[in-house]
Amino acid sequence: MTGSAPTSELSGWKSAPFTGAGITHDVYEKGDGPGVVLVPEVPGISPEVLGLADHLVEQGFTVVIPSLFGTPGRPVTGPYSAGTIARLCVSAEFRAFATNAHRPVADYLRELARDLAARTPGPGVGVIGMCFTGGFALATAVDEVVLASVLSQPAVPFPVGGARRRDPGLSQDELATVADRTTASGLCLLGLRFSADRMCPPDRFATLRERLGDAFEIIELDSSPGNAGGFGRAAHSVLTAEVREEPGHPALAARERVVEFLRERLIPG
Repeated sequence: MTGSAPTSELSGWKSAPFTGAGITHDVYEKGDGPGVVLVPEVPGISPEVLGLADHLVEQGFTVVIPSLFGTPGRPVTGPYSAGTIARLCVSAEFRAFATNAHRPVADYLRELARDLAARTPGPGVGVIGMCFTGGFALATAVDEVVLASVLSQPAVPFPVGGARRRDPGLSQDELATVADRTTASGLCLLGLRFSADRMCPPDRFATLRERLGDAFEIIELDSSPGNAGGFGRAAHSVLTAEVREEPGHPALAARERVVEFLRERLIPG
């Protein structure tokens, strides 16, 4: 695949610490309109994550990005990503290998979502999680202020063994609450993955489809050998690294669907 993913810088973003559930992280904010919590992928708030964030701002959303790990604005490299993952693997805040787990970071993100909802227009907020944080967007949807949850290539718990491959990334109690919301209040969720992505196995989305039914929309991009989009077998980051701003590009179309999904849920009428 030729070309490069859209990127951006921290210019124009304001930051301040936010404390929730006894956890404090710096949070970056920009934009006007309905609120979206964008939870960065490993290794952190990279230029590619900022490229997605600025696109959401341009589409009329207020975006907040919690800096849960890494150095904001730092470019992605192999050693930087590996070091970040090594630290996250032993962090009690994220519980990277645990199954049926309530993760403390989910409580933090729910409080951040409530704070954003209280000061932005619209009936509620959206949450986007990616890679290591993909499942956190699902866990955040326990709170009623979250009206749109986007899980892009959710990779936690790390898929080592069958049980972890099937695990949806949150506790059964949390998943039951989310499932109840899909029927009681019309909550909808959107999941994205590449077909050959081993970090986000199809078993995980099968579990979610079984529990959430048609309320869980799935976008699966073809990354099999010789695929029309030109994606490699290691393609993983649907909304960032794999996007090319070329008409008809499959990852660009997926990003457009995410924006449309957020508008459907967060902008009345």
